[in-house]
Amino acid sequence: MARAKKVVLAYSGGVDTSVCIPYLKHEWGVEEVITLAADLGQGEELEPIQKKALASGASISLVENVQLEFVRDYAFPAIQANALYENRYPLSTALARPLIAKILVAAAHKYGADAVAHGCTGKGNDQVRFDVSIAALDPKLKVLAPAREWGMSREETIAYGEKFGIPAPVKKSSPYSIDRNLLGRSIEAGILEDAWQEPPEEVFAMTKAIGDTPDQPQYVEIGFDGGIPVSVDGENLDPVALIQKLNTIVGNHGVGRIDMIENRLVGIKSREIYEAPALMVLIQAHRDLESLTLPKEVTHYKQGIETTYAQLVYNGLWYSPLRQALDGFIKVTQEKVTGTVRVKLHKGTAQIVGRKSPYSLYSEDLATYTSADQFDHKAAEGFIYIWGLPTRVWSQIHSSTQN
Repeated sequence: MARAKKVVLAYSGGVDTSVCIPYLKHEWGVEEVITLAADLGQGEELEPIQKKALASGASISLVENVQLEFVRDYAFPAIQANALYENRYPLSTALARPLIAKILVAAAHKYGADAVAHGCTGKGNDQVRFDVSIAALDPKLKVLAPAREWGMSREETIAYGEKFGIPAPVKKSSPYSIDRNLLGRSIEAGILEDAWQEPPEEVFAMTKAIGDTPDQPQYVEIGFDGGIPVSVDGENLDPVALIQKLNTIVGNHGVGRIDMIENRLVGIKSREIYEAPALMVLIQAHRDLESLTLPKEVTHYKQGIETTYAQLVYNGLWYSPLRQALDGFIKVTQEKVTGTVRVKLHKGTAQIVGRKSPYSLYSEDLATYTSADQFDHKAAEGFIYIWGLPTRVWSQIHSSTQN
């Protein structure tokens, strides 16, 4: 009995998602497959992908440009949260998954499909992100994952596709598994599976090698309004253009490369290479502006929230009640995170060298050690006495009992 009659398939144009089309129809009895490719700024020409889907057996091939929504509704909240998984990965790939799930569900509703499908395997994080996000948006909608169940090797998958007119790769495929969008690239597999081996330069595309970067530093000023980046060097830009411009500027100086051993949700460790030039610098600059505009107690408390936020996104829980609740807290903290941060880019480094804000809590009159100092030094003695009182009492009690 067929698992579903009409399916909307998340489609990338690769071997796996292309083979999913005839597999769903011939092995699982699906009557109609509609493909949906999300334009997330990956820089690929999507018209050939659209045609390939139709040639592979899709009845309808959809392409949806969601770049603006991706940056505005997913990347910017993550920047406000300073979201870094394991304090390193800025979630450039993970943030795309709940958005793809959202448009998959919307397409299923529009075309009357009774299921959606994706090409994820059973080993990665994306299967969890898709399945959980889809369930959160429409619990009644079936989720099919052929690649998780078909048990075919890469060669067998290609051979299966050839039977239905899906051409094998013309040349030897890259040994790397690469995912790209407007926010960055993730690269894994091949020689990268050896954690001791340095990543070859060929895996990078958004960031220059240090030897190829300019000899002179470049300064860039990033403007924020309510925790949202709005300008570069005084020029107001729309969200997509801002990310694109910063990717070019920052990547030109070799900034934004990450090489890490990552703890996947499914329980295994994975060696991951990321490029996220704009996103990395934006989080760095945003965090610095917060240090200028947020009270100490808010800053320290928010750090724990940021760790939880990053874990929720990484673990596929974007649509969870907890993530939505954290957004409420973060939104309040961002009301005065407005100002400009100056960043010095040079030879693979991004250094914050200046910051200013109309809501700055920094007082030069209190911080200075010159004659302009307005701090009451005499008040420090009483403060220290009260602050240290619990420690003093504890020490007195325990000293007396030991004697």
